[in-house]
Amino acid sequence: MGAPQVRDVAERAGVSPGTVSNALNHPDRVTASTYARVQAAIKELGYVRNEAARQLRSGFNVAVGMIVLDAGNPYFTNLAGGAELQLAEQGRPLLLGNSSQQSDRELTYLDLFEQQRVSGILIVPVGDVVPRLQKLKETGVAVVIMDRKAGDGELSSVSVDDVRGGWLAADHLISQGARRVMVIGGPQSLGQVRDRLRGAESRAQEGRENVAVEYSDSGAMDAAAGRRAAEQLLARPPDQRPDGIFAANDLIALGALQVLVRAGVHVPGTMMLAGYDDIEFAANATIPITSVRQPSAEMGKHAAKLLERAIKDPCSPVEHTVFQPQLIARESTQAHTKIS
Repeated sequence: MGAPQVRDVAERAGVSPGTVSNALNHPDRVTASTYARVQAAIKELGYVRNEAARQLRSGFNVAVGMIVLDAGNPYFTNLAGGAELQLAEQGRPLLLGNSSQQSDRELTYLDLFEQQRVSGILIVPVGDVVPRLQKLKETGVAVVIMDRKAGDGELSSVSVDDVRGGWLAADHLISQGARRVMVIGGPQSLGQVRDRLRGAESRAQEGRENVAVEYSDSGAMDAAAGRRAAEQLLARPPDQRPDGIFAANDLIALGALQVLVRAGVHVPGTMMLAGYDDIEFAANATIPITSVRQPSAEMGKHAAKLLERAIKDPCSPVEHTVFQPQLIARESTQAHTKIS
């Protein structure tokens, strides 16, 4: 006896093969009771749908591809988790690619997803890949840009106001007494880093506190980069060091904190430290780190909703959703004397 087919499921469930097809591909078109009978028949018979054949007929893979900058960063894990939960409700698996902040790897994944004929792509871009993404959209692949606003073009996006986030971090450090602020992050080809730096510089320029903001290009956005940046900072004479550090993400902040603590630098007594993303590790560090919170899971969920809308209706309007960041103050920026 061969493997059970759609007609076998239909006979067992007491419905037509077309109804089985709708239950599998368009569950909203059948009643709840019919859907339950079809699912019960599938389970009883051990039916496994021929996904490859279905994709060949439709021309598209039901899956969605997602590319993030660093799959090892909990922020991007949470972002992908939010998207995955939302897509699962539509029966769409998520294929995750890690660009590692490398443009060539990003393009490799875009090529792969195009070859696989995925229905849509969620992407946190490394560089300017908008023209490439627009071409994909023209071929019928839905695209939503994440963690960065896509401008006023033809692609929807979900992001956080990183300029505001940088402003919040700098404002907090300055209000706690910092007058020499170092922003650590990089490379500047990342729009998120540029915006967070711009926000910090804006806050320093608009106040009366005579605050100097210095930028240190860490070259990467991980803990190792934070350690290197802190080691370079400690090579300076004490009177030339900053009294406040704003790390462009929490991994950099964690790496910097390790070096500072080992060197006997008092955090926050001698040097205050703030990060960005508010990952769980920031709150649980030896010295809990002040951070700018991004609603990562909510962003991922919303981006998946926009993508699903674009998959179902390629003519749906472009939408740019910008979430607002929130400063979460912790021990790493508690000054002895707060400056009002």
